[in-house]
Amino acid sequence: MEQTPNVKASLEQQTEAARSAERRTFLVRAAAALVGLVALVVVVDVLTHGNFLTAGNLTNVLRQITYNAILAVGQTFVIITAGIDLSVGSLIELTGVVMATFANAMPFGGFGLIVATLCVGLAVGCGAGFVNAVPVVRLNLPPFITTLAMMLMARGLAFKLAHGQPVPVRSDAFESIGTGYVLSGLMAPLHLPGIPIAVLWMAAIFIVFGVLLARTRFGRYVYAIGGNEEAARLAGINVAAVKTAVYMISGGCAAVSGLLLMSRFSSGSPQTGIGTELQSIAAVVVGGTSLMGGRGAIVGTFLGALLIGVLNNVMNLIGIESYTQDIVLGVVILLAVVLDELRKRYLAR
Repeated sequence: MEQTPNVKASLEQQTEAARSAERRTFLVRAAAALVGLVALVVVVDVLTHGNFLTAGNLTNVLRQITYNAILAVGQTFVIITAGIDLSVGSLIELTGVVMATFANAMPFGGFGLIVATLCVGLAVGCGAGFVNAVPVVRLNLPPFITTLAMMLMARGLAFKLAHGQPVPVRSDAFESIGTGYVLSGLMAPLHLPGIPIAVLWMAAIFIVFGVLLARTRFGRYVYAIGGNEEAARLAGINVAAVKTAVYMISGGCAAVSGLLLMSRFSSGSPQTGIGTELQSIAAVVVGGTSLMGGRGAIVGTFLGALLIGVLNNVMNLIGIESYTQDIVLGVVILLAVVLDELRKRYLAR
């Protein structure tokens, strides 16, 4: 039955009130996380004899988290609606291979080639996100299953298109994106080449989607669906359209990460994104977004990606091998989920 505008407005007001309470809780948790992060950084800097808190290493940390952080932005939208996207790693590979092949086939270069290549990648990524969403919204299938299927299909297609090998990019138009810097003159006193352009892409995406989630009606609908999908539907929200949009956003973010990685390595590889889907989920969960849906923030996702990046960098500096790093990351994810569950039980009393 069609609902009146008053019903929808009432649901929006309730959602906004709940979000205000959650925002206050989030600010407290974010402040605690920042204090903990600063303490960790100071301790690690002492243990590494000052090798961590250097301008060069901090810039390197930001560059390293760029790709995972962009993936995690799209993953945040999906998880807030109580979904999950396991296909983003494979979509990095598929879009990277497709964009590299497209760029090699074009007779022109320069900025026009970059824009055209990005549009092709976004079309593939958003199209895959649409395919992910259709079984979820039309057949009510679990997102875990549909995105797992897309993960396998996209990775297999990437290997077939690339014949199992990286596809080298012959044009030099992408070098500035992958390895270029800005503000080199201002950074010279710090003995830095400048701010990596890839980091600016990450910052722009966080700002745009942070505003979209926190300050728009679409963002309120995302929270409402994650909090109570049936109530959102009864209030007149087009649940199918909103959920389809969030999966397309996730696929689009994977395409942007694919472009940046293709630009950095000057090739589109069918192996670039292996494991990144789990890293993105980890960043979102560590950043405070609930796997049950209805709660989360883009700022928290950035803090989660930064914390994971700092941990990885620290373990590299002190010589911990990759297997132990995986164990540490698993413990961090488990602790984040356990603490979230304990918080909900405490508030339910």
